[in-house]
Amino acid sequence: MTAMAATENGKKLRYAVIGAGMAGILAGIRLKERGETDFVIFEKGDGLGGTWRDNHYPGLTCDVPAHAYTYSFAPNPEWSAFYATGPEIRGYFNGVAEQYGVVPHIRYNSEVVGCVYDDATHQWEVTIVDGSKHVVDVVIAASGVLHHPKYPDIAGLDSFEGTCLHSARWDDSVETAGKRVGVIGCGSTGIQIVTALSGHSERVVHFQRSPQWIMPVPYFEYSDEDRQAFRDDVQKIDDIRYGDDYWSGIRRFTKAVTDVDGPEMKEIEAVVLRNLEDSIRDPELREKLRPNYRAACKRLIYSWSYYDAVQHPSVFVETGGIERVEPNGVRMKDGSFHELDILVLATGFHADRFIRPATVTGRAGASLDDAWSRRPTAYLAVSIPGFPNFFMLNGPTGPVGNFSLIDIAERQWGYVDQLIDQLRSGTHRAVEPSQAAMDDYEARRIDAAKRTIFGSGCTSWYLDAEGVPASWPWSYEAFSEAMDAPKLEDYLLHA
Repeated sequence: MTAMAATENGKKLRYAVIGAGMAGILAGIRLKERGETDFVIFEKGDGLGGTWRDNHYPGLTCDVPAHAYTYSFAPNPEWSAFYATGPEIRGYFNGVAEQYGVVPHIRYNSEVVGCVYDDATHQWEVTIVDGSKHVVDVVIAASGVLHHPKYPDIAGLDSFEGTCLHSARWDDSVETAGKRVGVIGCGSTGIQIVTALSGHSERVVHFQRSPQWIMPVPYFEYSDEDRQAFRDDVQKIDDIRYGDDYWSGIRRFTKAVTDVDGPEMKEIEAVVLRNLEDSIRDPELREKLRPNYRAACKRLIYSWSYYDAVQHPSVFVETGGIERVEPNGVRMKDGSFHELDILVLATGFHADRFIRPATVTGRAGASLDDAWSRRPTAYLAVSIPGFPNFFMLNGPTGPVGNFSLIDIAERQWGYVDQLIDQLRSGTHRAVEPSQAAMDDYEARRIDAAKRTIFGSGCTSWYLDAEGVPASWPWSYEAFSEAMDAPKLEDYLLHA
C-alpha cells in the first residue's frame, strides 16, 4: 500500500474499496475530498463501470432519466437523449473517474477473494486473486448486486449448436441482422433486446414465462441547442434532476409500494392497464401480454416502444412452457418448435451474492456465509454485526425500484462517512452495529416487506430464498432520514 495520508482529524487510515462501478467510484471521490490518499479500489474486471462495463447488449438503455442518473456533484450536459444508452453511461463514469483523480487508485484484474479481520489490531487483511495481501483499516464493499449472471436450468441448453450467450456476456462480433433469434427472459433486459432486434433480425421469438406490466414513458433526443443550454446554465439540469416531475414520481412510486391499496397504486395500475389495452391491437396478443399479478410486484418495465416492437411482423411472443433446447432451436411443451440461429439468455443475475464468492471472516472468526445463511442482510443496508469497519454501498435490504441508485449510494456514503469519523477521531478503533439493533431492524423490515407490493404474489429477483422481499420496505423519505446521521447507541464502538 502507499504511504498513509493524514485526515483533517490527524488519524491515519487505510482503505480497500471493492468494485470500480458507480458506488466504488463514488467512494474514491468522497475519500479524496476528505484528504484521504491511502486507498485502493480493487476491480475484478479490466475496466471500470461495473454493470455498465459488463452489459453492452443491443438496446441497452437506463430507465432512469439521464440527468437524474448522475452524481449530484457531476452534472452532464452532453446526454444525447432523455434516457441514456449504456455506452454513454459507461463513458460518463470513465470521465468522472478521470476528472476526480480516482483512476490511479484502481487496480484492475484484481478480484478480492478474501477479507479477514484481526481482532488484536482491528485491521482487515484483504487477499487478491493473485495472492497478494493488503492490510487496511476500513473495507468499503461496493461490489453491487447485478454482476453474477444467472443461467436458466433448461434441459439441453448445452446442446444448442447456434450462438448462445447471456445478455451480460454479449459478444459484439455476433451478427443478428437477418438471423432467427430467441430471447429468454422478460425483465428490462429482455424487453430492450427484443425492441432493438425487431425489424432488424429475420425473426425474434420472445419467450416469456410471465409477461410484464409496461409503464409508458416519454422519450426524446436532446438537440445541439439543448446541450448548449445545459452547458450555459446548470440550473436547467438541476430542474430535471431535482424537479418535481422526477421526484413526485419517486414519491408516488414508493408510496404505492408500501400502501398497496392506496390511491397511488391504483393510479399506477390504471396507467399500465390502459397502456396494454390501448397499445396492443390484436386481442390474442393482448392476452398473451397480460400479466396475472399486480403492477410493480416485479420491477416495473419503463418503455416507450416495446408494445410497438412486439407487434412487428418479425416478432413472435411465446408464453408456453419450454420443454428443452435442441441443437437447432427450442422445443415447447406442446410439441411446437422454434428454429433458431441465436439464443439469448436475458435471465438476470444471482442477486443474493453481493461481495461473494469472496470469503469474509469478521470478529472472533465470524463467517459472512454463516451470517447470511438464511438471507443476505445488513443493518440499514450498510453494516453487519460481527464485521467491524466493514461497510456496504447498495448492500442487502437497500431501496430498490424505478429510481436512481446513485442517489441511494450518495446518501449511504454520507452515513458511512460519519461512522468512519469515529475512527478518524482516534477515539475508537472499530465500529459495528450491535446484534440487538440488527435483530430489531430485521424483524421490523421483514414484517413490513411482506406487506409491500413486492410480496403480493409473484416471482421476482427482489425475493429471497424464503420469498421475503429483500428490500427497504418503507418510504424514500424514511430512508433519507435514516441516512442523515447514525444513532451511535445502535453501534458497538471498540476503543
